[in-house]
Amino acid sequence: MEILGYALAVLVGVSLGLIGSGGSILTVPILVYIMAVNPVLATAYSLFIVGSTALVGGIQSALLKKVDFKTVAIFGVPAIAAVYATRMWLMPLIPAEIFTIGNFVLTKNIGLMLLFAVVMILASVSMIRPGKQKEQDENAPRVYNYPMILLEGVVVGLLTGLVGAGGGFLIIPALVILARMPMKLAVGTSLFIIAAKSLIGFIGDLQGNEVIDWKLLGIFTAFSVGGIFIGILLSKKIPGQKLKKGFGWFVLVMGIYIIIKELFLK
Repeated sequence: MEILGYALAVLVGVSLGLIGSGGSILTVPILVYIMAVNPVLATAYSLFIVGSTALVGGIQSALLKKVDFKTVAIFGVPAIAAVYATRMWLMPLIPAEIFTIGNFVLTKNIGLMLLFAVVMILASVSMIRPGKQKEQDENAPRVYNYPMILLEGVVVGLLTGLVGAGGGFLIIPALVILARMPMKLAVGTSLFIIAAKSLIGFIGDLQGNEVIDWKLLGIFTAFSVGGIFIGILLSKKIPGQKLKKGFGWFVLVMGIYIIIKELFLK
């Protein structure tokens, strides 16, 4: 199972390189269901794995001039502040058992996985639905909806902190819709935002009481980083709109699976 987990780590990188998202959607289930990592700890590991992999991919995208650094700053600053505060102060406040109904006990672990799944399903809708506006040309001037981009940054940061998701599946639609960014430019920009807030969120965990398995973390991250180069190569051959819609369906299926797994297959 450990070998399978490391093999699947390559898919984490491929997903990030291909569509600038999906790393955490794969990482958390792999760590929890295959590597037998506690869900709360898995969210912390996911921040490091996805953040490190996204940083490598972001640098590669920057070299290809596929990153809008102004948007990285506008979106990233509130997101970074929110994820750090969530990991440092909000997560420790959540009780181990949230509530009980009959024989069902909603634990912190189950609650986080269900929240993760609901966010995935909601995000998938915005990816699957055909956009009302045509994708912008890469050389066209950016149009920024500053209040909405700032608000989206805070929301994504909060969810990132809670479920250990890099938030690319929320960042990508925000960049495409709010900043009218072409899909492939949004992918590169998303990678830098994911890297910054994920790694800073992980620093918040280091200041807590979590015991980190650095060997597992290092090997998993190395395979994931290898995968991102494969994803970047594939992205050059696949149209942006097909990436967006295809990823939306993938997110939807994974979200439904996690809900069924947590509620009915325990």
